[in-house]
Amino acid sequence: MILIDSHCHLDKICNKEKKNSLNNILLESKKKNVKYILNVSTSLKNFDKMKIFLKNKKNIFYSCGIHPFYYEKNIKTKEIEYRSKSKNVIAIGEIGLDYSKHNKINKKNQKKMFIKQIKISKKLKKPIIVHTRNSIEDTIQILKNSKINKYGGIIHSFNETNLKYLQKIIDLNFYISISGIVTFKNASKLRKIIEYIPLNKILIETDSPYLSPEPYRGKKNKPSNLYYIAKCISKIRKIEFYKFSEIVKENFETLFNIKIK
Repeated sequence: MILIDSHCHLDKICNKEKKNSLNNILLESKKKNVKYILNVSTSLKNFDKMKIFLKNKKNIFYSCGIHPFYYEKNIKTKEIEYRSKSKNVIAIGEIGLDYSKHNKINKKNQKKMFIKQIKISKKLKKPIIVHTRNSIEDTIQILKNSKINKYGGIIHSFNETNLKYLQKIIDLNFYISISGIVTFKNASKLRKIIEYIPLNKILIETDSPYLSPEPYRGKKNKPSNLYYIAKCISKIRKIEFYKFSEIVKENFETLFNIKIK
């Protein structure tokens, strides 16, 4: 059985403590059948740091992009494009819009950077990983206007409970990645929405070190916890666990045009 964590920040999980060393985190993941990880960047500085930290570890893929929290006025898109050309960089992200009170970047600048990075995705023919918080309508409109659907991408940590938004995302040829939120006691509406996601459009993620699933909610998240997310969704969809893991693997392979052994 192979489980794939489609969104993780390994460099933010590991530290000098032996139990949280990179090798221990990866070994722990392997024991829970999490054998591949997509390590997602949030800024160019973060991307450069994680490449050095991970040292091209086997079974780890990368994305390169600037999160809406880290927009910089003088950033050159050529710097993103240059890093994204690397073979083991399989996606552009995480990029998108965040209209929460925690983000100090104005909406206009967020949209501008989002569109610029979508253009890189289209040029390099690599999918995008989309962060959207309190901004789903603008996110969908930008994706639609950009005609990104040929290469598609992921709406990461999907948490919308309105069926119309799910349908619009699916119509754009995007995948829906489900995080540990699905296991929360107050997530009954999200669990209901998951029943309507086409099986060929589902991916799963931990978003480690954030959003730990039950029974580890409140603790630092790890890729090994993907097991509990997969278990929860397979139960919701009434699919045998092994079969669900195969579906997710095939979806990951299709989106990123890679073959996983």
